[in-house]
Amino acid sequence: MSLSIRNQLPGTVTAVTTGEAMATVTVRLTGGQDLTAAITREAAEDLRLAPGIAVRALMKSTEVSLATAPIEGLSVRNQLPGTVTDLAAGEAMASVRVVVEGGELTAAITRDAAEDLALSPGTPVVALIKATEVSLATA
Repeated sequence: MSLSIRNQLPGTVTAVTTGEAMATVTVRLTGGQDLTAAITREAAEDLRLAPGIAVRALMKSTEVSLATAPIEGLSVRNQLPGTVTDLAAGEAMASVRVVVEGGELTAAITRDAAEDLALSPGTPVVALIKATEVSLATA
């Protein structure tokens, strides 16, 4: 199966916390960072998620925000440091490729935001991804 989701990072489940309707799943990415996914309890059960299970974390490029420094006091659980490797800007939007430990992400942001942040290849950034915007897939 092929997917249009640009961002697919491999990792291993390290913890699953289930509630009545939702579950939070902590994934250790191959680069060593932890990523949190908030998915339905039913999805976690269907995928049989448990510590040690290999997964792929999926995030649409439109759900990846960028900052030029770590941000404290923010509810966004996932903050992955990286470096811009490529930027393609159109009239309204920009596609920004970011290398992170163990993989690569693409962020679709406005052209104005890319200009305001002065993004170019080599710029250090932090990819911000809400836990509710992370999907998980198993083999």
